[in-house]
Amino acid sequence: MTDTVTTTKTNLNKFEKLKAEKDGLAVKEEIAKFASLGWEAMDVNDRDHRLKWMGVFFRPVTPGKFMMRMRIPNGVLTSHQLRVLASVLQRYGDDGSADITTRQNMQLRGIRLEDLPDIFEKLHSVGLTSIQSGMDNVRNITGNPVAGLDADELFDTRELVQQVQDMLTNKGEGNPEFSNLPRKFNIAIAGGRDNSVHAEINDLAFVPAFQEGSGEWGVGSGEWGVGSGEKPEASVFGFNILVGGFFSAKRCEAAIPLNAWVSPEDVVAVCRAVLEVYRDNGLRANRLKSRLMWLLDEWGVEKFRAEVETRLGKALLPATPKDEIDWEKRDHIGVYKQKQAGLNYVGLNIPVGRLYAQDMFEIASLAEVYGSGEVRLTVEQNIIIPNIPDSRLATFLTEALLEKFAINPDMLTRSLVSCTGAQFCNFALIETKNQALEMAQALQAELTLTRAVRIHWTGCPNSCGQPQVADIGLMGTKARKNGKPVEGVDIYMGGTVGKDAHLGNCVQKGIPCEDLQPVLRDLLIQHFGAELNNS
Repeated sequence: MTDTVTTTKTNLNKFEKLKAEKDGLAVKEEIAKFASLGWEAMDVNDRDHRLKWMGVFFRPVTPGKFMMRMRIPNGVLTSHQLRVLASVLQRYGDDGSADITTRQNMQLRGIRLEDLPDIFEKLHSVGLTSIQSGMDNVRNITGNPVAGLDADELFDTRELVQQVQDMLTNKGEGNPEFSNLPRKFNIAIAGGRDNSVHAEINDLAFVPAFQEGSGEWGVGSGEWGVGSGEKPEASVFGFNILVGGFFSAKRCEAAIPLNAWVSPEDVVAVCRAVLEVYRDNGLRANRLKSRLMWLLDEWGVEKFRAEVETRLGKALLPATPKDEIDWEKRDHIGVYKQKQAGLNYVGLNIPVGRLYAQDMFEIASLAEVYGSGEVRLTVEQNIIIPNIPDSRLATFLTEALLEKFAINPDMLTRSLVSCTGAQFCNFALIETKNQALEMAQALQAELTLTRAVRIHWTGCPNSCGQPQVADIGLMGTKARKNGKPVEGVDIYMGGTVGKDAHLGNCVQKGIPCEDLQPVLRDLLIQHFGAELNNS
């Protein structure tokens, strides 16, 4: 809680002072007042900062039009929820759009302050919330996008992810216990064999692992997947724990082992214990050194683990020697058989994650007509429609919307990821989404590729587009050409996901965006087997 924070007022940074003056969650009771007052008359700290505790973000590049960040645990939506989100955007016409994020989440754009009371009422009516989705809070919790569908899954993450969110947010009502962390915090719970959550880039991640010789397999709610082979009867399913992964403008680090294993039943309690230790001991004087990894640097893993065990009230078992992530990363685009006989899930490519109200209405309709009325989001900014019977699949594949959101897209569009970019984000140094699409299409016209290449764009060093995990990552910067400043990128390469995941490195700096196409073309030819088309 706020009064447990040990940092003294004399060494608080400006954000800590802001939080000390007034808890971010306090604005929950002031939404109607803000809507009546108008954005220009609001207290600047309420408008620019504290509204983020409600998931509402003032955007200086579009004054008067706010962004709203949802919480969509494990990326699971009902078609009814998607329709409500679409109806919110529909009011704003061309100004309204939605972006699927790299945390299986959705951000709504074009929101006006005067509509917030009505929007919150609509969200509440269908079980949606945006609470504590910005500033120094735990962000959307990610899990296996095909949880409950995949015959080879090790654990269905949906219920557990929801339990963690309910604990952190008091079931969407707001929880002051965890509304004043030193900085933002990311949690992922992996349930498959292919690291679909990018565990290594989270502050706290749970990775499937079997504890040998500690009881009969089946303790907890794990499931050994069909077709994955036999595990010894004495194996118990659980998770190895990783801590400290993050991206920032100052530093990027992959998560490191806590050298601890936990059963599914204890995951929520471990999340609480880790967050309590971080909340009460994390560095708060220098905001650039406030993420969890900096505390791990100062304390060491053993001291941190001991403090977590004290909060937990019991010792953690040692980590197992091997986790169960042993597949290459899947993108889930295309048609796949589910473990339920006669059913299929279909992954649609949503180029750079951008949707409009009509798109969302149509996707919801497809999910209702052909599936069970459920939609899944992925960290690659795409959509999955599950539970489509064999008897309806062929007809589904003729739907016109699949021409826009393809199930077999071009090799570069397929794995294209982009942050918001300068169109809406005041931190971005370059426009990303539109430029990413144009560049992918231009390169696709020049080249023939036999494999997908993951190209990630991010507008600034905050790395929301995660260039460090891409085959080719592009980070916005200011370059110089003919002695003049121009938009440019730094190029990262070598990031891998799936098994043996690790971060890539910067290989070229300050490439002007207008000169980027031939540079990328050469990289694709030299490193990824692309060939020039015959002209």
